Amino acid sequence: MRRANLSLLALISFVASFAIARVFTTISPDVVLVGNGLHVHHFWFGIIMLAIGGWLGISYSGERIDRLAAVIYGAGGGLIGDEVGLLLTFGNYWTDLTYTILVIFLAFTLTFILFKRYSKAVLSEIQGFTGRKASFYFGVFLVGVSIAFVTSDNFLLATVSAVMAIVACIIIIAYFAQRIGSRHREG
Repeated sequence: MRRANLSLLALISFVASFAIARVFTTISPDVVLVGNGLHVHHFWFGIIMLAIGGWLGISYSGERIDRLAAVIYGAGGGLIGDEVGLLLTFGNYWTDLTYTILVIFLAFTLTFILFKRYSKAVLSEIQGFTGRKASFYFGVFLVGVSIAFVTSDNFLLATVSAVMAIVACIIIIAYFAQRIGSRHREG
């Protein structure tokens, strides 16, 4: 088994653990482990699982142990990830911050996994992209993203987006002007 697959296994375990913890807490919000005045959140179990999974991963070698370590590590991360909003806000379990951090984490992790798996194809595509048309592509991307926020109710965001859209249009116009100029010099 290639070790690269372990990251995907850990990610699946992370997402499943996060989802199960969130659903369980939604259905039964009053089920809490309390003892001697201590309220034990499930992120503590996540920390223990991270430690066990990490220890297994660095202490032993073998396909079955590697997979077990990846599953335990991912599940522990999911339990911590479920309560990241609670940890950052000191008490608001239902904050949208948890979902924002989850989406960012998943986006970066999946991008990393895909890049690692398809790095040759990605690098080849980037080389083709950064050729003579890079400024054009960048301008199109920038105008597309900035226009999406021009209509914002936030004055600063709308202003910055409008300026970025104008800069993007200038980049696109400059690209076409350069292309036309180079054709006239060649011809």
